[in-house]
Amino acid sequence: MPAPWTTSASASLVTGGPTVTVVDGSSFCISDAGGDLHSDLPQGLFFQDTRILSGYVVRGNGEWPETLQSSAEDPFAATFVARLPPHEGRADSEVLLVRRRYVGRGMREDVSLHNFGTAPTTVHLELAFEVDFADLFDVKTGRVERVGEIDVQDAEAGIRFVHTDGEVHHETCIEFSQPPHMRGPTAMFDVVLEPSTTWTVCVQVSCRLDSIDVEPTYTCGAPIEHAQPSARLARWRSRLPALDTEHDAVREIYRRSTEDLASLRIFDPDHTDRAVVAAGAPWFMTLFGRDSLLTSWMAMLIDSDLALGTLQTLAELQGSKVNPQTEEQPGRILHEVRFGDAARLSLGGSSIYYGSVDATPLFVMLIGELSRWGNKRDEVDALLPYADRALEWIQTYGDADGDGYIEYERMTPNGLRNQGWKDNEDAVRFYDGRWAEPPIALAEVQGYVYAAYLARALCAEEAGDHEYAARLQERARDLRERFNRDFWIEERATFAMALDREKQPVDAITSNIGHLLWTGIVEPERAAAVARCLMGPAMYSGWGVRTLATECVGYNPIGYHVGSIWPHDNAIIAAGLMRYGFVREACTLIESMIEAATHFGYRLPELFAGLSRSRFASPVRYPTSCSPQAWASAAPLLFLRTLLRLDPDLRRGRLHLAPVVPDWIGPLRFDRIPVLGGHLSIEVDRSECTVLAVPPDVAIVSEPRR
Repeated sequence: MPAPWTTSASASLVTGGPTVTVVDGSSFCISDAGGDLHSDLPQGLFFQDTRILSGYVVRGNGEWPETLQSSAEDPFAATFVARLPPHEGRADSEVLLVRRRYVGRGMREDVSLHNFGTAPTTVHLELAFEVDFADLFDVKTGRVERVGEIDVQDAEAGIRFVHTDGEVHHETCIEFSQPPHMRGPTAMFDVVLEPSTTWTVCVQVSCRLDSIDVEPTYTCGAPIEHAQPSARLARWRSRLPALDTEHDAVREIYRRSTEDLASLRIFDPDHTDRAVVAAGAPWFMTLFGRDSLLTSWMAMLIDSDLALGTLQTLAELQGSKVNPQTEEQPGRILHEVRFGDAARLSLGGSSIYYGSVDATPLFVMLIGELSRWGNKRDEVDALLPYADRALEWIQTYGDADGDGYIEYERMTPNGLRNQGWKDNEDAVRFYDGRWAEPPIALAEVQGYVYAAYLARALCAEEAGDHEYAARLQERARDLRERFNRDFWIEERATFAMALDREKQPVDAITSNIGHLLWTGIVEPERAAAVARCLMGPAMYSGWGVRTLATECVGYNPIGYHVGSIWPHDNAIIAAGLMRYGFVREACTLIESMIEAATHFGYRLPELFAGLSRSRFASPVRYPTSCSPQAWASAAPLLFLRTLLRLDPDLRRGRLHLAPVVPDWIGPLRFDRIPVLGGHLSIEVDRSECTVLAVPPDVAIVSEPRR
């Protein structure tokens, strides 16, 4: 049984051809291009990590329809168009089959037959269903094993699948707007179609998990536009900052990124107005500490409410006790929330796993960043006690040996061996290919801690607690000094990826060093060497910066964390380069990533291969990459902010704005950027920047923040 924190690198994903994914929160449906679901493939209708519908196929007159088109108008909706085979002796079909699907806490599908012929026709329509209640991870890895019996029962308006296994009790109910003739789990309709007429049946799929009824979002007979996801999406689009640019790719990437982020929002039923960001569709539609925090940071340019909702939810779930099975510790921020039977079994009865070394300092960093943007001050201030508990974890449990560095070592055999963002088991290695042994102190995590100290110090200063602010600033200075001494590798003129259990520098050359620039922990005199390393031929492929340099033993351009290219990683690196004044290098990196996005339909994937652009004219896909994936979707937003050199310090009444938008983008205008409870609008043409709207009492500083 795979652990609930299995990475996509460990999945054997065989899709059987093009698929269509429709998603709303923790509900999603993966089908083939015609809309059918096949139980022997990683497809189905899922709710809270359980496959509540594993098979669903439609046939007409005993034959398979011919798929003509599939389209996803909104994240939660898709339309499939097909034609039935023509009658014997006829060249063209006259009967069109249209399936309109809506997913949300279940599924609704309107199945329509259209007769475009001049004579009446009869269609024998069959809808066949399967249900296995398999766990998402078993489906994803192709290891579904049926446990217990599933009873198929007649229901008042359809059929019901009932599964009981010990204390687990699940049901799936399928209802129809017109009464079918049932033969086992197959619904049959004999339809007589007059010329130029349409016949429709509505299919509604609902579930009962662990004896709790789940009310579907979309029900037969109710207007689609009145459903909550439709209203939420309309509100998101209406509040979204408007980007106007003559660069077609930049404009389309922005549109695609914002639409994908909208689809990746999930809402707590206890706080229906609170949005958090799921990690990625379709397999990671749940809250991840690290992923959700970094995504929220990158999305600040368009919506600070994502950051606030993510922080509030993580604060409520912050560790409060020591539990080795889940790796929970007081003050620790979770790694992942999961539902489903496999998650509960692997986590000793819990649905939360805390095995992350970086989520906790990132949590404090984001609180400080949200404070700097000046939005919803009271809500941000209410998070400060949780930030202090997180800092206590950093100084105690996070630094178990007291050497001043935060490190990790898993407490359970089911836990992640590596607990930074590169969490695959082979990700942390020496230059010669040896795997580092834990406890491991990752370089970038020390940078996050440094930035967390300064973020909390800023909040303390604003509150008038200058003594606490001074202590935190002193901790940051001490950490920066020690880090630049202990992690620097003189012979390679760069920083180590980590320190291993013997406190030896893990000397592989990796993209982690770019995060050090982003956090500001690098001493200025060493920044140029780091920039040269990142943009040299061993690291920079022409499409982006690799996770591992080509000269290191174990480099693999199609390896998950050992040579591939991750857009979110590159967005952080570009921001770090810009922070230290390497404008040309940052612009080069951003341009290459935007060009890469054009080869992926303007949607940057989770990762792609690190193969050289000089040998491959387009970036090469990574087979199990999530798309859309949260921090990849948010990466273009950080690219834009980096080019604008937009850094707010609004509680002090300052806004740094010093654009370096390159000529290849041309003029652009950004309207309604949310800051200080109001909006900022700017227009940039080459080196000229015009501020069209700015909240009152805010001074524009035309220099970058260092």
